[in-house]
Amino acid sequence: MQQIPSLITMMQELIASESVSSTRSGWDQSNRSVIDKLESWLSTAGFSCEVLDVPGEPGKANLIATLGSGPGGLVLSGHTDTVPYDQGRWNTDPFKLKEQDQRLYGLGTCDMKGFFALAIEAAKDFLDRPLQQPLIILATADEETSMSGARALAELGRPKARYAVIGEPTEMRPIYMHKGMMMERVRVQGRAGHSSNPALGNSALDAMHEVMSELLAFRREMQQRYQNDAFEVAVPTMNLGCIHGGDNPNRICGQCELDFDLRPLPGMDIHELRGQISQRLKNVADRCQIELETEALFGGIPAFENNAESPLVQMAERLTGHSAQTVAFGTEGPFLQQLGMDTIVMGPGSIDQAHQPDEYLDLKQVKPTIAVLQQLIAKCCL
Repeated sequence: MQQIPSLITMMQELIASESVSSTRSGWDQSNRSVIDKLESWLSTAGFSCEVLDVPGEPGKANLIATLGSGPGGLVLSGHTDTVPYDQGRWNTDPFKLKEQDQRLYGLGTCDMKGFFALAIEAAKDFLDRPLQQPLIILATADEETSMSGARALAELGRPKARYAVIGEPTEMRPIYMHKGMMMERVRVQGRAGHSSNPALGNSALDAMHEVMSELLAFRREMQQRYQNDAFEVAVPTMNLGCIHGGDNPNRICGQCELDFDLRPLPGMDIHELRGQISQRLKNVADRCQIELETEALFGGIPAFENNAESPLVQMAERLTGHSAQTVAFGTEGPFLQQLGMDTIVMGPGSIDQAHQPDEYLDLKQVKPTIAVLQQLIAKCCL
């Protein structure tokens, strides 16, 4: 009978399976090589596996692998994609696992292919034991860009379980709440003309100045209205990230674009925020007599909030010895929560190493992570 590979071999093969997701087509890749590898290993282990193509995303798929059956159980969830890598800035090959100085280097070691290897290693102890509730290993597509994989699962209504742990890098500290994220674009279309006579045109840059003033006023109002001291930055943030417009000093600017991000707190609805921004900027356009349109650069990530006293939060606190915390980065947590699961974010590695050249997972976290996952499986599934 075919055997599941060793932990290090699994990590080597996962890291070697390129699965970059990016909004730029030149970088974007399929995640099927990772999905197929996980499906092969988990099928060998006795899991019932289902590969689900993501609608509208050719080459992208999710995997639901289930051991046992029943109405409750535990989901161990991760995403199969990575961010692009900085060519020339890595000291190692990003697609070859390298062990050095008690660290495992490679693209995705902590964010977050390494979690799959640790989850499968933890599951090995339960393959021949009768589970009272199912253990589900969930692998998703495109978390780093559109979250299309998790969105598709939420629309499908699967998987179903009582508990869900998303293994993002938190140094095995349970996370019960995080901010949301929106990335938006404002495009102003003016009328170019000779700069010697302002009447010959209508400056898109002048109008964008009004747009930026309105957005910053909206930011001040949000921060006065919404605060949550559980976060290190207790208010919603808005960052005006990049601006492009015009082509020459002696021409009235005919077109200008601004991209910004907004990170709402729990309780702030993304759709309502977009509506408020659109209305405020429409007023600017009317005032400046200029064409203006807004665009969401991706669907957005809702803020995530679990009850700090939930059974899973308390269980994770007892097993790790860490109090539940909050983070500012976004995860697939809101989408799994929509499926009715008691959800936390908790995995090995540090977010400080994610999205960086020479990404690594500290070997000191490997055995403790496996031990905590095994205890979670025992409590939730046996």
